[in-house]
Amino acid sequence: MGSLPPSGGNAPLGTIVVVGGSLAGLRAVETLRRLGFEGRIHLVGAERHLPYDRPPLSKQVLAGTWEPDRVWLKEEHALAGLEVETHLGRTATDLDLDERVVLLHGGTRLGFDGLLVATGATPRHLPDTADLDGVHVLRTLEDCLSLRRAFDDGPRVAVVGAGFIGSEVAATARMRGLEVTVLEALPVPLESGLGPVMGRVCGELHRDHGVDLRCDAGVAGFDGNGRVERVWLADGSTVDADVVVVGVGVTPNTSWLDSSGLTINNGLVCDERCATGAPGVYAAGDVARWHNPLFDEEMRVEHWTNASDQGVVAAQNLLAGPGSGEPYAPVPYFWSDQYDTKIQLVGHPRPGDEVRVVRGSVEDRRFVALYGHRGRLRAALAFSSPRPLMAYRRLISERASWDDALAHAASAG
Repeated sequence: MGSLPPSGGNAPLGTIVVVGGSLAGLRAVETLRRLGFEGRIHLVGAERHLPYDRPPLSKQVLAGTWEPDRVWLKEEHALAGLEVETHLGRTATDLDLDERVVLLHGGTRLGFDGLLVATGATPRHLPDTADLDGVHVLRTLEDCLSLRRAFDDGPRVAVVGAGFIGSEVAATARMRGLEVTVLEALPVPLESGLGPVMGRVCGELHRDHGVDLRCDAGVAGFDGNGRVERVWLADGSTVDADVVVVGVGVTPNTSWLDSSGLTINNGLVCDERCATGAPGVYAAGDVARWHNPLFDEEMRVEHWTNASDQGVVAAQNLLAGPGSGEPYAPVPYFWSDQYDTKIQLVGHPRPGDEVRVVRGSVEDRRFVALYGHRGRLRAALAFSSPRPLMAYRRLISERASWDDALAHAASAG
């Protein structure tokens, strides 16, 4: 629907629509009000819940140590204090840039002067697999509570995918005393994100705790009589399972933008200020693919800190107007709690980076490792070593050389 308007100008913003009722969208709404925006704000959320925190879903809530009411990011009265008009349990279905209208499921039309897209992502499903009870994904609160109830029955659990979500689910299941098999198609867990050396360390962490980790294990399908009973592997072998959790990544929620004229490429493409190229339209969070000037490359980051920080910057730049505002040039930061280990990553590692352990011991599962690329420090990974890691986050932001990073490590001891 519609083509991009020829120019944006600096018309005053009367109504802003934020599509996405999770962390990035909420931070955008909070920022708009904090900076003095007095116009109307519509907040559209596909889920019926108030904005909530997702990281505890694979850990504390799934483990049963937290109840769901602990994940709310904003209580109802606090959200009302922002004077935002909420449309929860409603999905955006289309965007008309000529008419400056967001269409919602059910026919509601929301006109806007400014638009911030924060629609997040949806878990991928394995193609050509049977639709059986007992097969789960984990993204929403409902997903978590359904899986928690399934864990209560003491099942044999198979986790498909050893990425961070799959790894956290596996760790939580083991901590609940369940029998867990992890099936990873790659030769090493997390190889694409951490490289083969550190990915192998993550795999050994699971084996330390009794997980049956199988790599090079492509999944061909699921089998059972109405309910999953086993997983078929590509080599013809099977794994018995009462519960299967599929954690093979996510797809950014951009289908509602297909006819908008905006550029879509594994996310909604933005410039360094989170602007999409359409006047007054910005993006933040898991859905946004933007140019990060610190690394001089496009990236899409699916981590909590990025959603929070990018929601703030995108809202600031929306108010600043076309060509104004600050570039969004973060050092990405991510953490994952698995068993009694806190895994933290700063920066943006790439395949082929040199990896060097500069503090602690891999064998003790307590260390800091640095990633270098073309003479520059690109990333740092820590296992249960949070304090020394933060210095490397600063060095990455300062574009420190690889030699300077190693010299810092040597002096820090």
